[in-house]
Amino acid sequence: MRKRTQMPLLLMCLLLIVIAGCGGNKKADVNSTEPKKLRDIKIVLDWTPNTNHTGLYVAKDQGFYEAEGLNVEIIQPGEGGADTMVASGAIPFGISYQEGVTQARTQGVPLVSIAAVIQHNTSGFAAPLDRNIKSPTDFEGKTYGGWGSPVEEAVMSSIMEKDKGDVKKVKIINMGDADYFTAVKRDIDFAWIFYAWTGIEAELRKEPLEMLYVKDYAPELDYYTPVIVTNEKQIKDDPELVRAFLKATAKGYQLAIDNPEQAAGILSKAVPELDKDLVLASQKWLSPRYTDDAPRWGEQKAEVWQGYTDWMFNHKLLDKKIDINQAYTNDFLTK
Repeated sequence: MRKRTQMPLLLMCLLLIVIAGCGGNKKADVNSTEPKKLRDIKIVLDWTPNTNHTGLYVAKDQGFYEAEGLNVEIIQPGEGGADTMVASGAIPFGISYQEGVTQARTQGVPLVSIAAVIQHNTSGFAAPLDRNIKSPTDFEGKTYGGWGSPVEEAVMSSIMEKDKGDVKKVKIINMGDADYFTAVKRDIDFAWIFYAWTGIEAELRKEPLEMLYVKDYAPELDYYTPVIVTNEKQIKDDPELVRAFLKATAKGYQLAIDNPEQAAGILSKAVPELDKDLVLASQKWLSPRYTDDAPRWGEQKAEVWQGYTDWMFNHKLLDKKIDINQAYTNDFLTK
């Protein structure tokens, strides 16, 4: 009789150990075959997917996010734009650019840049060779196609005035989202592009361009574009999420640096509507520029933030200067 009453008690205790961790035994958790619960988060892009974003897709494809306990969804921006979605807290992370963060900070919008995707500004003014635009002064008498931002005229003025050029002699039209290659054949002489995408496409199309990088004419225009952003509340409430996300993202970009062919294949697989030849050529051009002369991917420098902020203020693009130390941080980057 005694043995018959002890056996159920023993079985019950064993069952409790397995189910509830009876006695504080943690080995049951370590050896569990149940899949680890992942945290669902999103990052919103600044535009349609391209090689500026490759590291995100690589980190997702290679399981780098999963290793940090994250299930990351990469989404495209709504009508309000990535900055609005991130600043409001609707999305924890987004792709932005230094200009947008700087303007947001002057309006009390709590955006914070947590990593520079590319170390140096790869944008500039591009024109077909037959327009004979070899220096900023050659903009005079030509038609520029832009998107209607006051920063465009300010940048043109800044680089033209060094050679006594007059931006008022440039015809500026808003071409919106019009295709660059169509526009230069029909409506404009030059436009502001990122060479890593439109410039490489021009190479593949065998339509060579004269490219005037803005950073080559004014060092204060060598600002960060794009950057990864979050908001102040996210940093305060859940810094470990920011750290985990950037740790995995940095691994994604490092793989793209080390193996651009593999990274291009991952991006093309994730976004099959992209031209595979363009993705590969763009990736090969851009991969070494992710880190360039910085000590690590994502690094941001105070002088870059201060220089561009001063330039924007001096050109009346800001109502007031900002505290750059609130606009960016390197605190969450991989050591």
